[in-house]
Amino acid sequence: MCVTIKKSILFVILVIGCVSLLHANDLTFQEKQWLQKADRYEKDGWIFIHIEGEPYERGFQHGYLIADELKETLRTNWFLAEWCTGEDSDFFIQHSNDMFLSKIDGEYVEEMKGIADGATKAGYTISYEEILAWNSLTELLDYWWPTVVGEMPLKNDKCSAFIANGDYTEDGKIVMAHNTWNLYAAGQHVNIILDIKPNDGYQILMQSAPGLIDSSTDYFITSSGIIGTETTIGGYSGFDPDGVPEFMRERKAMQYADTIDEWVKIMQEGNNGAYANSWLLGDINVNEIARFEQGLKYDSVERTKNGFYAGYNVANDLKIRNQECSEASYSDIRTPMGARRVRWNQLIEENKGSIDIEMARVFLADHYDVYLQEENMCSRNICGHYDLDPMQYWPERLPYAPQGCVDGKVVDSNIAGDMKMWARWGSSCGTSFDANEFIDLHPQYDWLEGYLIDRHSHEWTIFTIE
Repeated sequence: MCVTIKKSILFVILVIGCVSLLHANDLTFQEKQWLQKADRYEKDGWIFIHIEGEPYERGFQHGYLIADELKETLRTNWFLAEWCTGEDSDFFIQHSNDMFLSKIDGEYVEEMKGIADGATKAGYTISYEEILAWNSLTELLDYWWPTVVGEMPLKNDKCSAFIANGDYTEDGKIVMAHNTWNLYAAGQHVNIILDIKPNDGYQILMQSAPGLIDSSTDYFITSSGIIGTETTIGGYSGFDPDGVPEFMRERKAMQYADTIDEWVKIMQEGNNGAYANSWLLGDINVNEIARFEQGLKYDSVERTKNGFYAGYNVANDLKIRNQECSEASYSDIRTPMGARRVRWNQLIEENKGSIDIEMARVFLADHYDVYLQEENMCSRNICGHYDLDPMQYWPERLPYAPQGCVDGKVVDSNIAGDMKMWARWGSSCGTSFDANEFIDLHPQYDWLEGYLIDRHSHEWTIFTIE
């Protein structure tokens, strides 16, 4: 597939690849002009998408270029939502629109409408209301739904991350790394590197999934010099249905904030408590890093020009941890949260003064189990593998669950200044996953047949904006 833009209708058709000639002939002259500005290519398991322009225009590009992947992503995620709740996609579409429709800024309404219309033009018929529901699904399932059925808060022990600067890094500048943890069936669709060049605001390079206007996995670089990532706060409960959805606040902060303070301010405006995270932020202009933890009732910001922060799914803020969370595994090294907190501190302190991109990659692939004090691929690693863990030390969780680390991303100030990032698809350590083999070994998860797919081992690769 071609990976550069040409000024001809024929080449636009080649760039978008999977779209038929019939669909291309259905495009208006204006839509063809829009698509000439866009780009798509695939590399080492990732799909890179460049979109630009006014909100509807860039949304149309997004939906058109990723229609096939969007269809499969929603097929899987609506199945998972119904399996976990008993409610189908129509239920969540209705409630997401009831709660969020009036709270979305016009710019992002237009972008999501563009995504829906672009995908529809490419052959996958979908509405704006469905795209809105998909963008808000994490908030619906993890934060709103528990309030409906009176469940305990979701555990949300997923993702590992760190950010460091000053005496801890090789050149004193910022190094940031993150890997995404999720159910494999859901996480297998977050292989989008999305490059957004809006007419208003800053350009964004981020990991995402088809059809989303934010990152969701939350790893981003912006042309303002702000970089960021997060790990979810586990055991947290807090949701305000009258608030502004997190996915829009995050996207707005990425697009318009030019300082850490401004980023935090935008995230606080209308906070609905959903997707409570420990955000790790960096400003490469002043070489400052911060940890911003946000619940519904409480929040805190720590910042330094000489230090590090790590993320491991436990709140460090004492009010959030003790008053907004039901489970705090801060010191329990039998759990992934407590174990990774200890391991991050060990790795970063032991390598103080020499941390760079190469070392960050090694950190993300770490399999040392601080509970057993040995190399052991399991849920207690920075590169987590629940599918290999019998959970004999943590009986509250199911053994051999098909979830864990699905990628790795690393950046430092030097390449962030050029809007570049390193990424590895599959897992941070390069271990592949065979879906059929897994289900044969663990037939208790046979309900995932047809939804769970293989993830092959890939190398680290670098991506940059266009």
